[in-house]
Amino acid sequence: MQSFLSLFLSLHLLLGAVFTPFTQSLGYHLLPAGEEPARLSTAPVMLPTEEKTSEEKSQNPAPAETPDQALSSSITAPSAVLMEMSTGAVVFEKNPHAIRHPASITKIMTLILIFEAIKKGSIHLDDNVTVSEHASGMGGSQVFLETGETQTVETLIKCISIASANDACVAMAEFISGSEEAFVAEMNQKAKDLGMKNTTFVNCCGLDADGHMTTAYDVALMSRELTVRHPEIHNYCTIWMDTMTHVTAKGEKEFGLTNTNKLIRQYEYATGLKTGFTGIAKYCVSATAEKDGMKMIAVIMGAETIPYRTKDAITLLNYGFSKCQIYTDQHKEALPSLPVKRGKADMVALTFQNPFQYLNTNGADLNTIEKELSLPDSVAAPVKKGDKIGEAVYRLGTEKIGSVDILAAENITEAVFSDYLMDIFMRYFA
Repeated sequence: MQSFLSLFLSLHLLLGAVFTPFTQSLGYHLLPAGEEPARLSTAPVMLPTEEKTSEEKSQNPAPAETPDQALSSSITAPSAVLMEMSTGAVVFEKNPHAIRHPASITKIMTLILIFEAIKKGSIHLDDNVTVSEHASGMGGSQVFLETGETQTVETLIKCISIASANDACVAMAEFISGSEEAFVAEMNQKAKDLGMKNTTFVNCCGLDADGHMTTAYDVALMSRELTVRHPEIHNYCTIWMDTMTHVTAKGEKEFGLTNTNKLIRQYEYATGLKTGFTGIAKYCVSATAEKDGMKMIAVIMGAETIPYRTKDAITLLNYGFSKCQIYTDQHKEALPSLPVKRGKADMVALTFQNPFQYLNTNGADLNTIEKELSLPDSVAAPVKKGDKIGEAVYRLGTEKIGSVDILAAENITEAVFSDYLMDIFMRYFA
């Protein structure tokens, strides 16, 4: 019996020594007598993965970035907008409604009000503007106007457009509205009229101030207003270098003006518009450009350096020119007249409200666009000039891409009893 027990113990020890490494390699281990087994974890087991071969990678490639995603990642500025000028369509945006300090691109709104005043005839390019002490005391970018000095409106426009002169802005604000405060109130009203919902101006030049804020989208809106309504701005903001002459009690002194917008020299399609910089706002620009008749506005806000600002603007403009195509219908064909019921005239002439424009960014064949007139068989008098009668509907394939209202081109009054009697007389007795 003792010999049998000795043999059994020997075999047990031998088998334990052999199988313990094997069981541990499988993730198990032999428990000492009396020890409770651990509870199994319900967490998923992470199995080691093997490196994919190049063949496997080619069969299952990672999802590629879309062109818009690639563009967004290449724009270093925190906020940007690309707008097609004629339609106002946004082609690209990155944090377009982020509220930021605008720096000197504020002057775009200042220039809008200046050109509006010129168009209304309330001021003229050759008017003389006397510089106040408040205007001459402006810091930041300036042309060093002196208190009591006089300059023409056109000279001050050059100073603003080329050299981004804060003192020239304030001098013009006071000349137009009597005070900078009154002028700024007009700026804010104009911003509201343009739909600039996230903009508040505190001054007319763009120096950092509490509450003086806007967005890239709002800057694009006012840039479009300035360039579309007042294209003469390009006669000034595309000047690379110019001079002005200070005439003061000390005598005459020539002062050089150099454009702050380096895109004018670095990008062949550049047409303007305005740069800006402060320590808080960083580097900003509203860059306009034209290529083959297509016009773009690229707004960059908060770039870290001038080279980054320039690169971002050029990247956006090139993207727009490569991606966009515009369909325009000037309505050269004549519209048919429409019968009028109970009117002094039997027919009313019609006209289109405005030309039609459509911006396409997916490479569609715009020659396949179809135009369909939607008009009633007749209208009832009275008809007023400008009344909407119908519309022209445009389709690209099965998709409706837009429409233009068709309006009455004349007034047609309602006929009265005497008109009917006269009509009968003319028909049978004339």
